[in-house]
Amino acid sequence: LAELPGELGALARHWFDELRRAGPEVTEVMHDGHATACVGDLAFAYVNVFSAHLNVGFFLGTSLPDPAGLLVGTGRFMRHVKIRPGAGPDPDALRALIAAAYRDMHPRARVAGRRR
Repeated sequence: LAELPGELGALARHWFDELRRAGPEVTEVMHDGHATACVGDLAFAYVNVFSAHLNVGFFLGTSLPDPAGLLVGTGRFMRHVKIRPGAGPDPDALRALIAAAYRDMHPRARVAGRRR
């Protein structure tokens, strides 16, 4: 993300920084070319940059409360928020989704850690 130019790069870095700040146990990896935030070994969100927009995606997005209606997608579990320069979503609503995704992953990460 550090090498992405322009406004899209700045937006991607900003929202990935928000993912990093979701909690003290956030780790990060590159997964399938996407900057991905994890709790332990379990991914909860990612940032993916395209030519005219970026997505902040949630691996278990279908289970997240979304009163602002930001989440889009038709996958079985995953959903994302599409962000275009100059037309971003309500930042507080997106931060609430990030916080919910982090909180949702905590018990899952503890259970996964016990199975090893």
